[in-house]
Amino acid sequence: MAWKKTAKIVRLIVPWLVPILVIILWYYETLPGKNTTLLPVPDKVLQRTVTMIEDGSLWEYISISAIRAGKGLLLGGMVGLILAFATGLSKILNLALNTTIQMLRTIPILAIISLMIIWFGIGEEVKVYMVAFGVFFPIYINTYHGIKSIDKGLMEMGRVYGLKPIKIFADIILPGTLPSMLVGFRLSLGTMWLVLIAAEQIATDAGIGYMAMTARELLQMDKIVLAIILYAILGKLSDVAATFLEKILIRWRET
Repeated sequence: MAWKKTAKIVRLIVPWLVPILVIILWYYETLPGKNTTLLPVPDKVLQRTVTMIEDGSLWEYISISAIRAGKGLLLGGMVGLILAFATGLSKILNLALNTTIQMLRTIPILAIISLMIIWFGIGEEVKVYMVAFGVFFPIYINTYHGIKSIDKGLMEMGRVYGLKPIKIFADIILPGTLPSMLVGFRLSLGTMWLVLIAAEQIATDAGIGYMAMTARELLQMDKIVLAIILYAILGKLSDVAATFLEKILIRWRET
């Protein structure tokens, strides 16, 4: 039993070795006598963090960015799932829509920013739609692939045993697609934060991206580094949430 506890401790420590090494190198590169114009001292970043927590501005930036990301993920995810099941289960819709969607997938999100601004202005909507556009494709592609990968023999067997279409969907198609669907969801979480960074650079007055943009204009390096750290932490928390969701929804695969 002792070796199991040791292995568990090792699994908890090893993933954090590289971040700890980065922090040590960061401290080394900002020692007295070294050039600190390109990289702020870690203590200064920590002090900035404490100050922004005390005045409430940090939580405001985080909450606004999180709400934007959540809205975009919900919108893009719902549209992605609906179209994936529609094209995956219908030969006609697959023929009519899948090629167009695959073509749109190759368009970089940054290439259509100007078009979105013309369509939706510079308000909150354009940021949500940009995030939705970004997260749509990972969810659609993986869900579509999951549907197409289902053993057709299982579906035929269900029809032979007299299962109704809704029962075939609930007992065969959905469980078979779920692992791929969750992979798409996990990938979309990373894309969500990447797109949000670009979206929050567009004439906004709130959010983590706005904090980084104003810090850049004022040459506040500590604030810029803090924004980067915040995005990294939010990305990690999103990945942990996705992993936890996978363990709950596809627990049967482990057995």
